[in-house]
Amino acid sequence: MNPTYQTLTPDFSVAPQLQPADMQALADAGFKSVIINRPDGEGGPEQPRSDDVLQAARDAGLQARYQPVVSGAMTAADVAEFAGLLRDLPAPVLAFCRSGARCTNLFLAAQEYGADQTQG
Repeated sequence: MNPTYQTLTPDFSVAPQLQPADMQALADAGFKSVIINRPDGEGGPEQPRSDDVLQAARDAGLQARYQPVVSGAMTAADVAEFAGLLRDLPAPVLAFCRSGARCTNLFLAAQEYGADQTQG
């Protein structure tokens, strides 16, 4: 079964919780990078560990990063780190969390952060 994701721009998409088994399908769909924004254990024992997802992503040929962000507690440092990941990782990038909303908010804030950096 192919993972479900929402494309926000040609170079960035978001998804709800993904499994290690989803990583090859993402690579086959053309993604080059994956960012995990859901902290380990947030969803209880049924949530896959980030290390397992990262390894599966790398095995599928994807660049992969773990940047845990607590839901409802996004900080300026989180936004700056996410903006850096978007700048440094090969596109297209897919980020995931519990529902995809946290990643969407990070992306929108990172876009503003990037605009602020170029204006200052």
